[in-house]
Amino acid sequence: MQLYHGSSKVIETPVYGEGNPQNDYGLGFYCTENLELAKEWACPRENDGFANQYELDLEGLTVCHLAEAPYHILNWLSILLENRVFAVSEGLPAEAKRYVLETFLPDYKCYDILIGYRADDSYFAFANAFLNGTISLAQLGQAMYLGQLGEQVVLRSERAFKTIHFVGSIPAPGAVYYPKRVARDQKARSEFQREKRDGDIRGGVYILDILRQEWKYDDARLR
Repeated sequence: MQLYHGSSKVIETPVYGEGNPQNDYGLGFYCTENLELAKEWACPRENDGFANQYELDLEGLTVCHLAEAPYHILNWLSILLENRVFAVSEGLPAEAKRYVLETFLPDYKCYDILIGYRADDSYFAFANAFLNGTISLAQLGQAMYLGQLGEQVVLRSERAFKTIHFVGSIPAPGAVYYPKRVARDQKARSEFQREKRDGDIRGGVYILDILRQEWKYDDARLR
């Protein structure tokens, strides 16, 4: 697998155990298969960065792909709720957060590699809207593809870190890729607001329905 990691610096040897434990999927080394996305992620501001390129040998590694069966969107949301700082209001949002965590959290920490959606700021808006009951389950799933924010590949285990090899670094000029990053996020937000205005009230399933009907982890309706 060819991977890229966007950063403000060149990283020839990713170090197991370093990083921010409050990232989307916990502590790990976050990459993408998309070079252009890596360049954007390397420029959270207008400063220049690098897309570090690696080769990853998957032989012998366990991989969990959260965007494929048997996983569903509430599995992704529960992992996000467990790892990221995610303040919610009292009442329905707080009860929804508790229920999603208790009911839909998969056993993801046993895998060497995780692949799933990237939770940019716009994704937090989508997740909050769902917990607040203002968008349906179907709209939350659709929101994951808005703006083409992409998937990330996360190395979580020490075994995975031993199989990744540095290829080189590719410059990412901040003057070019910071505006692209902002534009991609704004596109996702704009498309989300349009989707939200269109509504799904009559036929959609909302978090209140899931709570009242006590949906379970393997509920067939989630597939």
